[in-house]
Amino acid sequence: MAQFIVVLSALIIGLAVGSVLGFLLFKNSYLQRKREAERSADQIIEDARREAQNIKRAAEIQAKDYWFKERRKFERETQEERKKLEQERKSLEEKEIQLSKKLESVQRKERELSTLERELKERERTLHAKETRLDELITQQTQKLEEVARLTREEARAELMKSIEAQAKYEAAQLIYKIREEARARAEREAKEIIADAIQRCAASHTAETAVTVVPLPSDEMKGRIIGREGRNIRAFEAVTGVEVIIDDTPEAVTISSFDPVKREIARLALERLIQDGRIHPARIEEVVARVKSEFNDYVRMIGEESVLELGIGGIHPELLLIIGKMKFRTSYGQNLLQHSKEVARLAAIMAGELNLSVDLAKRAGLLHDIGKTADQQEGPHALIGAQLAKRYGENEIVVNAIAAHHGDVEPKSVIAVIVAAADAISGARPGARRESLEAYIKRIEKLEDIAIGYPGVERAYAIQAGRELRVVVDAEHINDIQAFELAREIAKRIEDELEYPGQIKVTVIRETRAVEFAK
Repeated sequence: MAQFIVVLSALIIGLAVGSVLGFLLFKNSYLQRKREAERSADQIIEDARREAQNIKRAAEIQAKDYWFKERRKFERETQEERKKLEQERKSLEEKEIQLSKKLESVQRKERELSTLERELKERERTLHAKETRLDELITQQTQKLEEVARLTREEARAELMKSIEAQAKYEAAQLIYKIREEARARAEREAKEIIADAIQRCAASHTAETAVTVVPLPSDEMKGRIIGREGRNIRAFEAVTGVEVIIDDTPEAVTISSFDPVKREIARLALERLIQDGRIHPARIEEVVARVKSEFNDYVRMIGEESVLELGIGGIHPELLLIIGKMKFRTSYGQNLLQHSKEVARLAAIMAGELNLSVDLAKRAGLLHDIGKTADQQEGPHALIGAQLAKRYGENEIVVNAIAAHHGDVEPKSVIAVIVAAADAISGARPGARRESLEAYIKRIEKLEDIAIGYPGVERAYAIQAGRELRVVVDAEHINDIQAFELAREIAKRIEDELEYPGQIKVTVIRETRAVEFAK
């Protein structure tokens, strides 16, 4: 029992001591945290104070910069206003000086007018006296003339009227010629402006694939598949399509060669389908080529639809769409017929718009003007054949006449027809649009010069600008100015009748007179 009490007392004392120690430790820790918190708070306050000072200084600097900027702006605006006011002041002073000068001039002219008025009155009185005297003298002279010439007054008046009438007719003819030349020059100038504007707004490039078409490949490995084992695939393809396939070192491309554009296009479409499908062997080649041939008319009609949609033309007959699509596979002097027709449509539309005419009719006539060249097994000029086709498929009479008249086979009945003929000539005459063989070019140049030299009085003739201009030098002693104009018209008419050529040919007759004398 005594031992238990001792132990209990020891425990109580230990708890008391531990409590005291724990309290002391907690108090010490609390005081330490308090001091640290106070130091942290002081540090935060100090940092905030410094930051506030920095912000204040930055704001002051910014405010000063803004003030200086505004001040400079105000000074600049003030200076500009002062300059404007100074300029206005100077302008007002100059106007005042000018008004003063004008006032002096008006006053001076008033004085001069007054003087002239007095002089005119004096002259009027003098003239009146002279007229009276002149009437008397005329009466006396008339009586003497009647006695000498044995003519009455009426007979003399009739002779005088005949002379005056002849003189008036001569002067009227001169005036008519002058007015006609001025009108022709003005019309030619305005026509050139319209044509130049149309050419500038319709710049088109000309590329011609007359014998080859390049087909792109996804990779060079496809070349081996196209050739096939021992060349059986390429031989089968060439036999079915009638073209030649050229496979060389050109990366990722093969070339299809043929002078028949339709065969070349069928081969291109078939080869693209085979490449896309991946199965290339003789049986598959025959199947794909047969399918492409059966669908070719639909493809051609789609080309026609795209062309019509591109030009914004509506209401074209389906058969005409097929004919328009066929023009892609026709050429004229090396120029693609469809590209040429679309260019003519654009040029005609631009010129019709400048002249306030129907743009839609001009486009239709321009696009359809060469459809006669795609007609199979028909004889006659292509312009008349095209007009018959257009009339058959319900085109407007203006369009039909424009098609028939664009090469002069019939007379144009509207301005649209003249515009289409001009647009056709412009498109064909554009540099690089058409080409011809060297032999044909040389023969055409020689024929041009021979036509001109065959006329009497012609000394020399030169075809220049690739045969688009013929300059003729004549003998001034044998041909006068009027005959020179007639000679130019005759040569141009003979060239139109005897030669075929793209565009137009300008004929210039040069008549020169030289006077030479030697000082000894």
